[in-house]
Amino acid sequence: MASLFSCFLGLCFLLLLLYFSQISRAEESSKSIILEEGTLYIDGWAAIAKTDEDFICATLDWWPCNKCDYGTCSWGNASLLNLDLSNKVLLNAIRAFTPLKIRLGGTLQDKITYQMAHYEQPCTPFLRNNTEMFGFTQGCLPLSRWDELNEFFEKTGAKVTFGLNALNGRTIGPDGSALEDWDSSNAESFLRYTVSRGYSIHGWELGNELNGNGIGAAISADQYSRDVIALHKLLQDIYKGKDVIPLILAPGGIFDAVWFAKFIDKASNSLQVVTHHIYNVGAGNDSNLVQKILDPSHLDEESNIFRNLQGILRSYGTSAVAWVGESGGVFNSGHNLVSNSFVSSFWFLDQLGMSATFDTKTYCRQTLVGGNYGLLNTTTFHPNPDYYGALLWHRLMGRNVLSTHFRGTKKLRTYAHCSQSSDGITLLLINMHGGTTVNVGLSVRNKAPMLLQIINDQNPRHGIQREEYHLTAKDGELHSQTVILNGKELNVDHFGRIPLLEPIRPNPSDPISIAPLSIVFVHIPTIQVPACSMFTRDNM
Repeated sequence: MASLFSCFLGLCFLLLLLYFSQISRAEESSKSIILEEGTLYIDGWAAIAKTDEDFICATLDWWPCNKCDYGTCSWGNASLLNLDLSNKVLLNAIRAFTPLKIRLGGTLQDKITYQMAHYEQPCTPFLRNNTEMFGFTQGCLPLSRWDELNEFFEKTGAKVTFGLNALNGRTIGPDGSALEDWDSSNAESFLRYTVSRGYSIHGWELGNELNGNGIGAAISADQYSRDVIALHKLLQDIYKGKDVIPLILAPGGIFDAVWFAKFIDKASNSLQVVTHHIYNVGAGNDSNLVQKILDPSHLDEESNIFRNLQGILRSYGTSAVAWVGESGGVFNSGHNLVSNSFVSSFWFLDQLGMSATFDTKTYCRQTLVGGNYGLLNTTTFHPNPDYYGALLWHRLMGRNVLSTHFRGTKKLRTYAHCSQSSDGITLLLINMHGGTTVNVGLSVRNKAPMLLQIINDQNPRHGIQREEYHLTAKDGELHSQTVILNGKELNVDHFGRIPLLEPIRPNPSDPISIAPLSIVFVHIPTIQVPACSMFTRDNM
């Protein structure tokens, strides 16, 4: 009996030790989280930029399954030639945007030919050959597959831009220069077939990463402008009598200020969209990717490109607008458990916010599916974290962009737009600090020169009625491919349906609080400013 009693006391003692140990750890954890206050200043008097209503875009590429980088083959069956177009998750993921812009293209677009109607020529896929440019032989798009793709786009409501082969008919010199004019004959046959079938194409883009020094091959600015003018004349002829003529986009390459200026000067009358590509985080084998993603000073470097391109467009007085035509952050197919995990959202959503402030109209993410940077998992098509961030942006952030300045920690990134669904405003707040919670107060310029001060100080009179969407990584693990929204794990159901993205509605007197390493969208319908009035939205 005494032995049994001793065991009981020992057990109690162990339980008490465990209890106090947990309390101690909890106290230590709470002590390690620093609380900071800051004020977000928003100029609501006038918008500084305006995006397309369908700002969010994603790409589909040509890379076959044996496209490999650093010994890893991450593309699976994500090529335009073999993507499973019947997958329910894929269908629902695109439909959720109503509409999603999709850019069809990539490196191999300049090595693909299009099967011609009424001609029985063989249509072969891309084959691996390391002696060939880009490591693959020439490939071919069967018209039957083009029919299937367009049926899929119509079913999902996608708005499609297609990248045409700009190297057709050219000779590549020893220095990589692409010589002679573009041979448009194969493209013309493809375009006429597309129009004859009544397929809706939002835009035609000429070439992929062939400007400046090029990737594999390069075309001079003078030559590229002549090619775009030729494409413009071709589309005017093919679409003659049609209600809508698709956009012409080019050059789809890494920004080069001198080259872009020459090109825009000569081609602007035949061009509606200037597209550039961004891979500013690093290579897929870079060991410092996470550090770069969470470094505001590194992310800020990209603002110079947006600013320079905006300046060139303004200086030449062109009506052409800027798109980010392709951006995966991490080049060479991305990096598994980085560019397809929660940590990528800090870079991606910051890029969306930053690019919009420089009047970028559309932002295309590389990829919708494929590689290690897909919005969707390459095998299951289940959304990766960046998909949900993109969907929330699409649903919450309106077209008019507001100027912001945050007075507080440099690790909090802040963006504000007029709301998509109300006359109010929506904030995007990105906390890149691993140990600091930031409470954000607002100061909004409502009428010149007056300020509407809104201060979260636990006083109900100063409260803000709002909806909040807090995004965090599952278990706090930045490399997780599962995202938590307001404490709930987001997963598709067994029918392949995208989950509801529901906000929380905090007490109006509670501060806007951004936890460490979290991202928050805040919809505030009650803050109404001149920049977001119906008249301003329609007439900017």
